[in-house]
Amino acid sequence: MYTNLRNLLIGSPLPTSTTGERRLDKVRALASLSPDALASIAYANQEIFLGLVIAGAAGLAHSINLALVISGLLVLLTLSYRQTIAAYPTGGGSYTVARENLGELPGLVAAAALLIDYVLNAAVSLTAGVAALASAFPALWPYQTVLALVMLLFITLINLRGVREAGTAMTIPVYLFVFVYLGMIAWGIGVALVDGPGSLEAVAPAPIAPVTIFLLLRTFAAGATALTGVEAISNAVPIFKPPEAHNAQRTMAAMAVLMGVLFIGTVGLTEYLGIVAGPEETILSALARRLFGSGPIYFLIQVATLLVLVVAANTSYTGFPRVASLIARDGYLPRQLRTLGDRLVFSNGILLLAGLAGLLIIIFGGDSHALIPLFAVGAFLAFTLSQSGMVMHWRKERGRGWQAKAALNGVGALATGVALLVIGASKFAHGAWIVILLIPLMVVVFRNIHKHYNDVGRQLRLDDDTPEVGCTWHPHIVMPVAGIHRGVIEALTFACSVADDVTAVYVELEPETGEVMRERWRAAGLDRVANLVTVPSPYRSLIGPFLDELDRLDAGQKDGRPVSVLIPEFVPAKWWHFLLHNQTALPLKWALIYRRHRQGKSRVVIDVPFYLHQ
Repeated sequence: MYTNLRNLLIGSPLPTSTTGERRLDKVRALASLSPDALASIAYANQEIFLGLVIAGAAGLAHSINLALVISGLLVLLTLSYRQTIAAYPTGGGSYTVARENLGELPGLVAAAALLIDYVLNAAVSLTAGVAALASAFPALWPYQTVLALVMLLFITLINLRGVREAGTAMTIPVYLFVFVYLGMIAWGIGVALVDGPGSLEAVAPAPIAPVTIFLLLRTFAAGATALTGVEAISNAVPIFKPPEAHNAQRTMAAMAVLMGVLFIGTVGLTEYLGIVAGPEETILSALARRLFGSGPIYFLIQVATLLVLVVAANTSYTGFPRVASLIARDGYLPRQLRTLGDRLVFSNGILLLAGLAGLLIIIFGGDSHALIPLFAVGAFLAFTLSQSGMVMHWRKERGRGWQAKAALNGVGALATGVALLVIGASKFAHGAWIVILLIPLMVVVFRNIHKHYNDVGRQLRLDDDTPEVGCTWHPHIVMPVAGIHRGVIEALTFACSVADDVTAVYVELEPETGEVMRERWRAAGLDRVANLVTVPSPYRSLIGPFLDELDRLDAGQKDGRPVSVLIPEFVPAKWWHFLLHNQTALPLKWALIYRRHRQGKSRVVIDVPFYLHQ
């Protein structure tokens, strides 16, 4: 039943031999990897508007200037990451570049920043999508958290089905969004030429703060969230069809052009036409309503915005699992994250991302505006480390034209570094401190995981002190019993086949039951194959008295080896039958496995299942 349900939701397993067939062409890759960057105009425009509207018309008049500065950064990042793609076609982006060229610590900082940013992108995209929908249907505002979680579940299931399926599913929403918004911009230019400029002074609220450098810097920091997701293509070069690097570079150029046109076009029209949003409406909704009224085209634009914001989370679903797998490959995250699932995707990474994004949505009440202050710090930190690492890369390579390439990456590092300082300082008190604190904590976790794996490898490694394999050991087997039944008989049969010395231990949970058990043991003739020991339990516990008896038996072992334990266990036919039994075998096994022997020697624990029929 479980297998059938699983196959229905995410599809049947795929053979490893079809890995190459699951790669994406440029059309699907653009749909799969660019939604974050393209859809960011929805919340970036909104944050620019919210940041400037407190200064009234004078503040809103700076919208296009900020959009141009942010677009200039977009050009720098696009050119820089095209070089990264060519130099590192195996993917990994900032983490790989920083670790190989700047060292372990900068690499781990970049890794932490990237992972945090991917989680935040998924949460912000989904909550912003709900905001777009609620702008058209205000009755949905109280349900924004639930709606965001439903969309999160939907996008998770699509990605668990596979890379190609996710890319195909993203194609329609992404290209619908691009078509609708390019059409809206073209129509808006026509309206602007006919109607002329609008008056911000006539519609903007009264200013409650002056236009200051700090206000502009803080608004720039909020609007710079438009650049999150630019790196996604450099992280996922291996998912492209050959030639991977060339296709990735062309896809990145197409994404940057589309993003620049959409961002500057919508911000420019909003400012030129003098558009101001109401208290329960996004600025893009107000722009669409101004151009098309409240008819079908307006609702189409809102639906397109909702869909692209939902699938914008797909950038995180593509990037997070791949970056996590690279970090796990290097031993800084659990190794389970590097394993491809049945559908040839990093299923564990996808599920981890979904869990973390869902937690953020719940904690922040599905409010994208509350999540935005945490956003962009990680992205710009990763940008800066990546570009700095590329400067070192070109200096070491010294190939043809390396000075020009290093200069381009150096300018990119300087620009994103300055932007990082502005974003961190202006957003610090509004939530950025959480990310700034979380990054070093994650680095500590990474290094502790790496230390653990190194310690395990050192202890398991074969060396000159490795003992020789010998077959002279004859174990003393101890078996806990709670009664006499078929499961116990089968377990005793196995015990006698591998050992000459077998002891059964009965823990007396109720007074005087030990004597009854001894009589039944003798009557069944089991005393001829195994000695029965009864142990009193004054506090009616099983594990403690049993472990004490093991210690006593260990002390009597001549070779110093601990006795071996064999646990008979019956397995019910249906999963819900487990709820009807005590399941004492499981905690007993855990207690035995994680209780170290005094002399540091291993205790053998054997489980003998007895399967019950339906």
